[in-house]
Amino acid sequence: MLIVMKFGGTSVGSAERIAEAAQLAIHEAAKGHRVVVVTSAMSGITNQLVAAAESAARGEWNPQIRDQLYERHARVAEDLIADPDIRQAALETIARRLDRVEKLCYGLSMVHELTPRLLDVISGMGECLSAPLLAGAIASRGIASHAVEATELIVTNDRFGAAEPIMDLTRERCQAWLQQVTADKILPVVTGFIGATVEGVTTTLGRGGSDYSASILGASLDADEVWIWTDVNGVMSANPAEVPEARTLREISYSEAAELAYYGAKVLHYKTILPACRQNIPVLILNSFNPTDPGTRVTLTGRPSSRGVKAVTSIRNVSLVTISGRGMQGIPGIAAKAFAAVAAEQANVLMISQASSENNLCLVVGSAEASRVVRSLRSALELDLLQGHVDDIIQDDSVAVVAVVGDRMKGTPGIAGNVFAALGTSGVNVIAISQGSSELNISLIVGENDAADAVRSIHRAFRLDQPSQP
Repeated sequence: MLIVMKFGGTSVGSAERIAEAAQLAIHEAAKGHRVVVVTSAMSGITNQLVAAAESAARGEWNPQIRDQLYERHARVAEDLIADPDIRQAALETIARRLDRVEKLCYGLSMVHELTPRLLDVISGMGECLSAPLLAGAIASRGIASHAVEATELIVTNDRFGAAEPIMDLTRERCQAWLQQVTADKILPVVTGFIGATVEGVTTTLGRGGSDYSASILGASLDADEVWIWTDVNGVMSANPAEVPEARTLREISYSEAAELAYYGAKVLHYKTILPACRQNIPVLILNSFNPTDPGTRVTLTGRPSSRGVKAVTSIRNVSLVTISGRGMQGIPGIAAKAFAAVAAEQANVLMISQASSENNLCLVVGSAEASRVVRSLRSALELDLLQGHVDDIIQDDSVAVVAVVGDRMKGTPGIAGNVFAALGTSGVNVIAISQGSSELNISLIVGENDAADAVRSIHRAFRLDQPSQP
């Protein structure tokens, strides 16, 4: 069996955690499985690199940052890798990569311009620092291992900051590479989060994109399973910080996992599921701090629940942008202009709602993008505002999205009624509603202060703390 095992930032956040990750990979290899490891940066490193780049662009580059990053990784290497030759090789690789960061940041401090392309090179360096440590930990335990930069394997477009893989080229490279590492009996450690254009320019797959890297590699390598090692026991029925009685869902479908990831469940990057889904590769969400727990298994059909609803989640830090006007009714093209304006800003629209009267159109976007979106909308709809077709475009930052998810919601009567009854009982006011024809998800806009109450009341109404019946 070929297993792609991805370890998140907390799972490689210290010498102790990297040693545990190495042992988990070795354990599966000892069973006769072929294992490809994908690693995130050590926890907090990517944020430090981004902050360093931004400071340098303001002319505030501090050379001590390079030394601080080296010292953290060097201390881990000393505690982690017993073999002095393997340890020295890992430290030399880390030093070379940090030298590059230093040169780039020094240049930034001169030109004061941080482009998305340059930010990808710097922010993606964290994985290039952790991979030699994890590979060294495996090698020092008697299993041949090499750190591999994903720039050699994952070919992407040039959308810096949120690149998408070119799967046919990626697959071609991965298949040739797999034959080599299999022949050499190597347990490779691949950097997550990054890829490269056809021309070899480094790109990143978006924050949290190491999960996505694992799924891309799994699909390209025809893996039997993809294992995502994190710091929780899988996907839960709700955020346990909001709902203490939330429980781990032992099996869910690709579609349920995608919906939950998109609507705030932080266990998975929301793009992770698609490459695995296309090839029907099971994805396991496991806890490296509690490796005996079976975690969550994501498959084509999942384990349907007779309740219909499988989980409820929420997204904060969002804004509701409302385009309103009594003159909008029957005026063609307003929605088209609005969507084109949002697309021009490359903003991610989380939810859309429009009343049948056409008097208003609501969009939910991330709060960081909201002001840009409103400016773009005002520009695109300037004539409609002057003619009175549109009265106003309003931004409300005091909202949250609550999403109710489940495969069996489709065709099951009473789901929406139970959701709104639960919210009514808890005194939660619903601002806007959206449900697609797939019926996998009912999305609601509520006040940010009501979001936790909304999640708890829906979770309680559908008894999601109890094991589901098929």
